[in-house]
Amino acid sequence: MLKTDTEKGISGDDADLMARRNAFGSNTYPRKKGRSFLAFVWDACKDLTLIILMVAAAVSLALGITTEGIKEGWYDGASIAFAVLLVVFVTAISDYKQSLQFQNLNEEKQNIRLEVVRGGRRIMVSIYDLAVGDVVPLKIGDQVPADGILISGHSLSIDESSMTGESKIVHKDQKSPFLMSGCKVADGYGTMLVTAVGINTEWGLLMASISEDSGEETPLQVRLNGVATFIGMIGLSVALAVLVVLLARYFTGHTYDPDGSVQYVKGKMSVGQTIRGIVRIFTVAVTIVVVAVPEGLPLAVTLTLAFSMRKMMRDKALVRRLSACETMGSATTICSDKTGTLTLNQMTVVEAYFGGKKMVSPDNTQMLSADVTSLIVEGIGQNTSGSIFEPEGGQEPEVTGSPTEKAILSWGLKLGMKFNETRSKSSILHVFPFNSEKKRGGVALHLGGAEVHIHWKGAAEIILDSCTSWIDTDGSKHSMTPEKVAEFKKFIEDMAAASLRCVAFAYRTYEMDDVPNEDQRAEWKLPEDNLIMLGIVGIKDPCRPGVKDSVRLCQAAGIKVRMVTGDNLQTARAIALECGILDDPNVSEPVIIEGKTFRALSDLEREEAAEKIFVMGRSSPNDKLLLVKALRKRGHVVAVTGDGTNDAPALHEADIGLSMGIQGTEVAKESSDIIILDDNFASVVRVVRWGRSVYANIQKFIQFQLTVNVAALIINVVAAVSSGNVPLNAVQLLWVNLIMDTLGALALATEPPTNHLMERPPVGRREPLITNIMWRNLIIMAFFQVSVLLALNFKGISLLQLKHDDPAHADKVKNTFIFNTFVLCQVFNEFNSRKPDELNIFKGISGNHLFIGIIAITVVLQALIVEFLGKFASTVKLSWQLWLVSIGLAFFSWPLAFVGKLIPVPERPFSEFFAWCCCCCKRGKQASDDATSDGKGNKSEHKEDAV
Repeated sequence: MLKTDTEKGISGDDADLMARRNAFGSNTYPRKKGRSFLAFVWDACKDLTLIILMVAAAVSLALGITTEGIKEGWYDGASIAFAVLLVVFVTAISDYKQSLQFQNLNEEKQNIRLEVVRGGRRIMVSIYDLAVGDVVPLKIGDQVPADGILISGHSLSIDESSMTGESKIVHKDQKSPFLMSGCKVADGYGTMLVTAVGINTEWGLLMASISEDSGEETPLQVRLNGVATFIGMIGLSVALAVLVVLLARYFTGHTYDPDGSVQYVKGKMSVGQTIRGIVRIFTVAVTIVVVAVPEGLPLAVTLTLAFSMRKMMRDKALVRRLSACETMGSATTICSDKTGTLTLNQMTVVEAYFGGKKMVSPDNTQMLSADVTSLIVEGIGQNTSGSIFEPEGGQEPEVTGSPTEKAILSWGLKLGMKFNETRSKSSILHVFPFNSEKKRGGVALHLGGAEVHIHWKGAAEIILDSCTSWIDTDGSKHSMTPEKVAEFKKFIEDMAAASLRCVAFAYRTYEMDDVPNEDQRAEWKLPEDNLIMLGIVGIKDPCRPGVKDSVRLCQAAGIKVRMVTGDNLQTARAIALECGILDDPNVSEPVIIEGKTFRALSDLEREEAAEKIFVMGRSSPNDKLLLVKALRKRGHVVAVTGDGTNDAPALHEADIGLSMGIQGTEVAKESSDIIILDDNFASVVRVVRWGRSVYANIQKFIQFQLTVNVAALIINVVAAVSSGNVPLNAVQLLWVNLIMDTLGALALATEPPTNHLMERPPVGRREPLITNIMWRNLIIMAFFQVSVLLALNFKGISLLQLKHDDPAHADKVKNTFIFNTFVLCQVFNEFNSRKPDELNIFKGISGNHLFIGIIAITVVLQALIVEFLGKFASTVKLSWQLWLVSIGLAFFSWPLAFVGKLIPVPERPFSEFFAWCCCCCKRGKQASDDATSDGKGNKSEHKEDAV
């Protein structure tokens, strides 16, 4: 009824696929829509300080129009309202854009690529393109992509916990053939026929009823929220103190207009004028809160994470968990797989040892009898999870499967194997799928009558240990003598030393009468003793180009690269030397260690050995897990790469789990934090660079924002308390706030990573966010800005030669000049913040177009505000001479920052230094009290001498 072929699948042409989608639906399910732009606007409007400012703007507008008329009275209130709305919309646009980026990346996470059989060929398609009637091969670690029924399978076991909630593994066969989407293949392999997709599946119904929570907060965001709250509390306390002082000065007649007249005279002021004065003071206090609260800190993390995630996608890394971006920057060790990560994963058989002799050419079977060749081809064709599609037009056969399977099947074709013909000569009774724990796989074949062959394939030395005889070139069988074992082992060692992966083939005969019946066959354990050695092949998997440089880069960055592989020690050693992980070929335990040796150590010995390990060979997934646990106990931040189902525990246990996008199973991907889309170690190193970049960008922004916070707060507080007036009004502070929070975050949080980041040691787990270098830069810049601007505030009229001007106009020119200089100081400060620990602050500036664009926009908007929007910002036009002076004062921060960076800073955090100072003061006071006492509690008169 589904018009499909269980062997060849559907035809797969566009018309057929469209008809199937129209009839049965597509393999997608409706996802709940993301939040609209208006929702983000509403969120931005909920900010309490902005609400207070809007109320103040409304009151100011009403009072202004009442007292001064509509022509002049609307400027103050309208300008505050406009500035607030500008902040709201810029924040909302920024948040909305980041939300869309996270949504798109989330869609990419769900887009699984899988194999389907169409027109007799195995092809890769997106899970979204799956259609009812498709035939899908399943292997260990895959996710069942849709609802369907089992066509054929061997030892197929499914983990249905995602659907049923029970962790029980369910065996699937012809009696229990139903497969549910979303479940994972725990063991074996098989082929399924898709019967329902998308919303018509159990998984689709479940997913449509739940909404994904994308509100994950990373550890850095949590820390910064805490910092922002703490600074906000300080700002609020200062603002309340300023409010009290300003109100007290106002009502006691100590606040003056620029012309010298008292602003409030009891009994002579109208209610409207009094309220307007109070609103003005209240607005100043609120804007101090606005500028003091660094709400841009969490925004900067969101921006840099969204930017990094998008760029990491281009660098072939898909981030599944946001926190991994940050943690990767702290990685101190990387435990990497060999195959496909350090190597190219392009395997070919380059050496062969059959019939007890090394073959001149690995695909030359002339020296072998027809019976031996037939046995080898039988083992290759049947004991595999791969497949060969043989086109009818005489084109080259298409080989699919894992890289090792593809290499062996391709070699089989060169031996003259006809895949379909070979498989038709015998029927499969039972399969023991390849297991990374046991490192071998087997198959029982019924050749007809009572004859049964059991073929095994796997790690050469493990198969060799199970062999009691070997087969000669003419097909005769010989006992496995110690001399012959030594000969086989020598050949394995020679191949391994040449960095070849050694795979052995063996078989044994069996009686059909001894094979369990069909009902009991699922539990049958294939015999693996008394095997007859057929031969061994050496598979070459060359090192990836550039891996050596990537490993060297990691080592220079203080990250130790360790190779964990299932290959034997000799192969592992050869590849590690080729990749630069080892530089001495004569190293011994525990630098290079076998999995079983490491496994046998006690917990304490294991921790000590883990520190020294560079290469672990013949390791099982459990050995990798033990290594990760031991390293974490020693305080390491561990990144682990893995691709198999059994790697899932190690990926989950590690601080950062990196699964492989090409060879990785869905189970491994589900357990990982980041998917490396090209399976390349160089991409892992790029992820480290991006992780460090996230942390470095946040630190740059913190330095920039806190400098502005400190400077603006001190200037306004000192001016308010001393004179009752502030040089920076509400609109101006809102504009500064916009520069700080949104534009500053965009400029500094989107800096691309540089090689300089890889020249530092990893950032420790508990390292302070604000380093001593940042404190130094922050204090120098804030001190310079506060000194210059306070000098201008108190002596500006005489310094700017405005004594002969109208007092009100002179005061406006002075305040405009202060505002302009302050904003330009922040522009120059943004350049300084780009490179907190480097002297050349312009390095790489030409490559960051966004930074240059934001600086240009800030300067242009500042000029517009000062020169054309004076009515709204309470500014006046400045002469070109004052512009030059303003630029000159701001420019002076560059040489000052340069000189400041030459000042050495202590290695220990300032927080420890302050604690030490307090402790010293406490001890000093106690010593002083003790020294000046006469022993009876009375103080001595000679205090100076005692001290």
